[in-house]
Amino acid sequence: MDYDLIIIGGGPAGSAAGVYAARKKVKSVLITEEFGGQSVVSPDVQNFIGIPHLPGTEIAKRFKEHLETYKDDVLEIKEGDRVKSVKEVDGGFEVKAEDGQSYRARAVLVATGGHRRKLKVDGADRLDGKGVVYCASCDAPLFGGMKTVVVGGGNAGFEAAQQLLEYSPEVTLLDVADEFKADPATVENVQKSDKFTGITGATIKEIKGDKFVESVVYEKDGEEHELEVKGVFVEIGSIPNSDIVKDLVDVTDYGEIVIDHKTARTSKEGIWAAGDVTDVPYKQNNISMGDGVKALEDIYIWLTKNK
Repeated sequence: MDYDLIIIGGGPAGSAAGVYAARKKVKSVLITEEFGGQSVVSPDVQNFIGIPHLPGTEIAKRFKEHLETYKDDVLEIKEGDRVKSVKEVDGGFEVKAEDGQSYRARAVLVATGGHRRKLKVDGADRLDGKGVVYCASCDAPLFGGMKTVVVGGGNAGFEAAQQLLEYSPEVTLLDVADEFKADPATVENVQKSDKFTGITGATIKEIKGDKFVESVVYEKDGEEHELEVKGVFVEIGSIPNSDIVKDLVDVTDYGEIVIDHKTARTSKEGIWAAGDVTDVPYKQNNISMGDGVKALEDIYIWLTKNK
């Protein structure tokens, strides 16, 4: 085997595991497209313990710097590449990347996180990139002076609304649930603005527009309503990036990798998983980092016993 461990992913779970792997002298390679995970697009992360405010890009930078500091000759970092397959081989596993390289190791930690869930209503696909947006931090400034809608009442939805309030004269947040799921402090802060309107129990039915978004149709209490807007910012959760191992390990109906929450082990001996790609009930940076460390601790014990 080329390595003892292959870590797939450079978000909070993968980066934390990488730091601990280097410290414990576990010969490893960490493969990631980019560092930071899903928070990299957030301009203001406020729940990163010990740091009240931190841009997502800064989180990514610090993850990489921390790994570079400790890697020595034990940890290799392969940035800018995506893993396309994981296969069981004699003595361990073979991981193939899109650049054609293959890596072999006795153990694998899957920390691939998730990706944005797309809105599935009439007009959403056709107007994707033409007013339908999945990254507020990227595109909010483009909607200066325009009315906008945010779809989703979790933390990501309210963070998007907060960004849009800097540019948009009216921001309406629509949530299908009966109450917002975002942190109460975040909800309270956004609701202070007289430019913001939050509506619960609202189901998006259609996004209208010829070349660009012109309006959103939603249903509430059996009645349809139409809002004239130019931008629809979608924040309805993420889908776990588990396809590379779905034929090797057990996954939930939602595609989350099923793990033992004490050890982070999957149903396949030699494969661990941590972070948002798993069935952990709470998807948070802090939790993912802890889960990455927990996984590495168990991997270290397993590798030691199975020399």
